Amino acid sequence: MPQVEETLHKIILGDSRDLSLIRDKSVNLVVTSPPYPMIEMWDDLFSSMNNDIQSNLKSGNTMAAFEMMHTELDKVWQECFRTLDDGGIMCIVIGDSARTVGGNFQLYPSHSRIISKMLSMGMSFLPSIIWSKPTNSPNKFLGSGTLPVSAYVKMEHENILIFRKGGRREFTKAEKPLRYESSIFWEERNEWFSEIWKGIVGKRQELVNDGSRKRSAGFPIEIPLRLIAMFSIIGDTVLDPFAGEGTTSTAAMLLRRNSLAVEIDENYLNRCRNNVNSAQNDLNRLIDERILRHSSFIMEKKNRNLEYFNRPLGTPVVTSNEQWITMNKIQDIHQTKSSSIFNAEFRISYCDS
Repeated sequence: MPQVEETLHKIILGDSRDLSLIRDKSVNLVVTSPPYPMIEMWDDLFSSMNNDIQSNLKSGNTMAAFEMMHTELDKVWQECFRTLDDGGIMCIVIGDSARTVGGNFQLYPSHSRIISKMLSMGMSFLPSIIWSKPTNSPNKFLGSGTLPVSAYVKMEHENILIFRKGGRREFTKAEKPLRYESSIFWEERNEWFSEIWKGIVGKRQELVNDGSRKRSAGFPIEIPLRLIAMFSIIGDTVLDPFAGEGTTSTAAMLLRRNSLAVEIDENYLNRCRNNVNSAQNDLNRLIDERILRHSSFIMEKKNRNLEYFNRPLGTPVVTSNEQWITMNKIQDIHQTKSSSIFNAEFRISYCDS
């Protein structure tokens, strides 16, 4: 069986509206969460791309501003489409925005706008996921909840949109064994391929760099980890055109996929590089936790006759495909190239299974 003993991870300072550094059809999976149009923290970023956005926000022409913001994101999606191989998958984590401008409260449906763009490019829209985000807020509404008609439904979810370029992916003879190694546990399949994900807590960070955004709303590693495991195989290349803190890249490292991360903000890129460089212990712990969860599941099924056994992991499994799952821990993270303080290339080596 072929072995993937090393993976390569590149972090690039750049504007993802131009991904000319990345070859056509060289990416197998895109996993990303873009800046959300009509969320106030992203106004300056979008306005720097088109001055008319700020003008429309100030004049209260919010739908024009919303459309202009998405027009800039469209350029990124077009580049992702070019770099994505036939049969490749694109996963976009996006929340809709609710905002009051000029005294008018309104919802701005980013998820439907992105779906429209993807369909116009020829992408197939696949069954997608609702990420139900836990909240500690006692109020399940916005506004005056007890007085008709002054309350609004509170949004406590984000959309994970899933698209495919062309038809179903065809695997080469060399890739087929890696596909079996990349299989997920039976109980993971049942949870991950469901339309609602619950219990995954959102991640928020305060940033202190004056030149960077005041607040980030990055997703936790569990989101890209699941998506990468579901829609790629070991040795594939995963692209995140909005890298942020590098969460998608670190998940790719964990699962023995290569990655490309692009980030426009220099402060963020430096943070992303540091996170990737120091991720080894945390990622290896996640492997242990994943195996432990499976062991707990097997213990609950102790009265059931399980006829299949995974030798690399030393555990009974439910289905025949799970016999070949491998989870190699990271042995070393080596920074191999740095053209500037904000660009980096990491080569990851793995322990024997």
